[in-house]
Amino acid sequence: MQSSNRGREGDASRSETRTLIAASKVEGTAVYNRQGEALGSVYDVMIDKRSGDVAYAVMSFGGFLGIGNSYHPVPWSMLDYDESQSGYVVDVNKEMLEKAPTFVQGQEPSWADHSYVRQIDDYYGSSHRSL
Repeated sequence: MQSSNRGREGDASRSETRTLIAASKVEGTAVYNRQGEALGSVYDVMIDKRSGDVAYAVMSFGGFLGIGNSYHPVPWSMLDYDESQSGYVVDVNKEMLEKAPTFVQGQEPSWADHSYVRQIDDYYGSSHRSL
């Protein structure tokens, strides 16, 4: 028996409610600090396989037209969505972000490396995760 939803692929990714958003729509969303300065944008999200919770937002920062960007994992719990800015807000300034754990494209970290995850959590003062 074929599903009646056949041919409607992608509908969920276009959908958004007041409290829910498709992960595909989060990518590229602007990130600001509390002072309204643009810090970068969401490059990706890391989702806990067991709980289904978003654990980290990987922000792209710096560079020009995607060249020279650095990527900064930030605990998802630090991001607040601000409808007036159509973006996420974090309590991080540019200097703090520049000193944060980072990686460049082609040198992605191993998320299975507990010391890397601990480094992120320690830097931002968030609770440690068991991966």
